[in-house]
Amino acid sequence: MAVDKRVIEALRGELDGEVVRRIGQASAAIVAAKEKGGKVVVVTGSGPNLHEGVTTLLAELIHKGIVDGVITSSAVVAHEMAGALERVHRVSGEALGLDAATLPMDGMFEVSLLPADWLEIIESEMPVDRALMAQALATDGSDIIKAAGNLAYPLGLRTERLAREAEALAKSVGAPLEEIAGAGADSHTMIGAGYARGAPVLVSTPQLVGGGAVGLAIGDSIPITSRAARIAALLAAAEVIIESAVVMTQEIHDGPFETYTGHGLWAQWDGFAAFSLAGKRLIRIDLDANLERVWQLERDSGAVADAIARGLPKTKVTGIPFRMEMSGFARLPGSLPIVGDIGAVWPILAHDAAQRLGVELDFMSYPQRTQAGVEMREWIVEHVQPVDRAAMRSCATATQSAGGCGRAAAQAPGRRLADARASGTSRAHAGGATASGRRRRAH
Repeated sequence: MAVDKRVIEALRGELDGEVVRRIGQASAAIVAAKEKGGKVVVVTGSGPNLHEGVTTLLAELIHKGIVDGVITSSAVVAHEMAGALERVHRVSGEALGLDAATLPMDGMFEVSLLPADWLEIIESEMPVDRALMAQALATDGSDIIKAAGNLAYPLGLRTERLAREAEALAKSVGAPLEEIAGAGADSHTMIGAGYARGAPVLVSTPQLVGGGAVGLAIGDSIPITSRAARIAALLAAAEVIIESAVVMTQEIHDGPFETYTGHGLWAQWDGFAAFSLAGKRLIRIDLDANLERVWQLERDSGAVADAIARGLPKTKVTGIPFRMEMSGFARLPGSLPIVGDIGAVWPILAHDAAQRLGVELDFMSYPQRTQAGVEMREWIVEHVQPVDRAAMRSCATATQSAGGCGRAAAQAPGRRLADARASGTSRAHAGGATASGRRRRAH
């Protein structure tokens, strides 16, 4: 999915001037960090990050050495294990003879529109009710693109069962499930790119409950304290932290081992490895205008910090019904809010940073409301594949016996920032689909 500068400039022209200025500041922070060998970590929510192609863009930025790690949700991992986005056929479940009590509230049943080879692969792993699928496909309904897996049969069921298998493998080698699944994941997913490049992709503690059994399996794969320590180490190494349409971030960026906000004070006293957000650039992309109001109020009067110092309720003092993470964000000196649609902000931010770093991107996301965004979503459906179970299993086996399964051999498209630096230039690579066939409807 090539970079279309005309679309990016059109998006820039639609945004408020202050938002464009803030994107410029964020881009400059990324470039400054990378030029001196610093690290950039992104914290994502699910929903719009998937649908707007942001997670696929972040996979590209990992491959190119611009993003060094991701903290995300179990829902995102579940969808990436199923291929990020998929096309499904939706029909009335009752028309198929299914018990209404077992269906979602809308009474709909979804069938994954898989190519024949992928259907055969799944059938080799578990029983597939082809008669039910054929009946559903013959029933009038609607075809839509949605987050992959989840409620769609059989891909959603396969993903949840695969997660439990990945959990057992993860426990056997002392690794988080995200890493084990990443070994078999498509290179255009964050977990796949992270595995290929040795960039941690971890689910945060507040984002563990999601994706059905996938979230449970992720949560069970390593202890909570170990997960919190890994996330703290990732944030400690970062100079720039970007939060993308995500909630509950106060419990992520100032978690149990962070000392600048005070939450990690006693952990440090008791000898745990702690870190500080002091001096870090914290950028938040969010549609909630209250984020800007709280941030500006803190800059103008210090109202949030004053309320905390006096033990007063921040909502009543400020008169703003903000979410908890807004106070943690607003009072950090290095924070920068960008109030806008992530679907429009990320293409501009990624393009500008990559251009200034001399890196050519081979994938770009676009807002799904645009024609470029429609084509991007089709590209993801066609090219981004579900987890390869055999690759996932073989990696865990190799890790047990030889201490690793060769990340360098994993798919890694494109040229990285370090390569561009070494030669003083950059070049595009010939990108392509992964091996298991494109996901067209099986007839």
